Amino acid sequence: MDFKKLANRYKTELLDSVLPFWLKNSIDKEYGGYFSCLDRDGSVYDTDKFIWLQGREVWLFSMLCNKLWKKQEWLDAAIQGAEFLKKYGHNGDYDFYFSLTREGKPLVEPYNIFSNTFACMAFAQLAKATGSEEYAEISRRIFKRILERRGNPKGKWSKAVPGTRPMKDFALPMIICNMALEVEDIINDPQLLEKTIDECLHEVLDVFYQPDLGCMLENVSSLDNSRLDCFEGREINPGHNLEALWFMMNLGIRRNDKALVNKCVEISLSVIEKGWDKEYGGIFYFLDSKGAPQQKLEWDQKLWWVHIESAIAMIKGYQLTGNKECLEWFEKLDEYMWSRFKDPLHPEWFGYLNRRGEMLLPLKGGKWKGCFHVPRGLFEIWQILEKCE
Repeated sequence: MDFKKLANRYKTELLDSVLPFWLKNSIDKEYGGYFSCLDRDGSVYDTDKFIWLQGREVWLFSMLCNKLWKKQEWLDAAIQGAEFLKKYGHNGDYDFYFSLTREGKPLVEPYNIFSNTFACMAFAQLAKATGSEEYAEISRRIFKRILERRGNPKGKWSKAVPGTRPMKDFALPMIICNMALEVEDIINDPQLLEKTIDECLHEVLDVFYQPDLGCMLENVSSLDNSRLDCFEGREINPGHNLEALWFMMNLGIRRNDKALVNKCVEISLSVIEKGWDKEYGGIFYFLDSKGAPQQKLEWDQKLWWVHIESAIAMIKGYQLTGNKECLEWFEKLDEYMWSRFKDPLHPEWFGYLNRRGEMLLPLKGGKWKGCFHVPRGLFEIWQILEKCE
């Protein structure tokens, strides 16, 4: 494999195609913040603003300023998004709404704690990029609020009847693993940070990971961490698994813990083998741990984020351990992504394919897809490939 040539392909796609697409089409110059609902050519088809995607775009441009170079266009894009979030995004207690109108009026209550996590990451990265103590303090306050809500994330907005089947989900400890590294420089509380990381690693690897399945479940009982024989309790999301595993590889690097890295690589290979569609190629969106019929009709769709996050996990696994299986899987994912998700006519990648790998929706952004997984993935893979070379 020509790592140098491949690294340049990811770099060029990021800098010359994907980032210009978002800078040109997503910034709301009238009201601030970003449009995320962009059609195939970049035209705006809906103006509602989803806090996950607002925070992610602030984070993305701030991160690039910190890790590549402080390009004024990137910094300006991040600051205007952060100011919109600061003014309209939360209820005053740093619980962030799920969605807003274009002008910034709240539409959906702050039921979703991931609105908080992405806002926390956004203000932390922007604080580093600008040196702003105000942004750092906002991130610290959001981080504190996330830890307060962690035991009951939806709180009064939960629609589940208390006590009947209490569950906790894998996504929260997974994202906190990543968020901890994002806020490390500004939290000023090393003990709290290490305690938080320890708790999340324990949750992911000792609670949600099921050795007999070779992967993590999406939900377990919050009473005793046991499996639940219901739709939610049997659910496996291979993309979530693999995204979490490269986050934890980074924690292994940070702690110089080779055993943690090796375990993450071992589980990654098990997950991708389990999640790969042997008939049509690509990774299934959802699996049932017992192979039962699923409640989610989109279970067999092939999604952009699942594949690019899996590609990061595989190439990072190869870089850190030299495991040739990881490299083989990366090559397979690389071929699948560039031949299926990349739009041959317009910048940015498609998000949703059917099981056969055919374009299902032409959109480049929507309620869930924004300026995040594709550019972050291109950046991460470019950087790792350069190290491999």
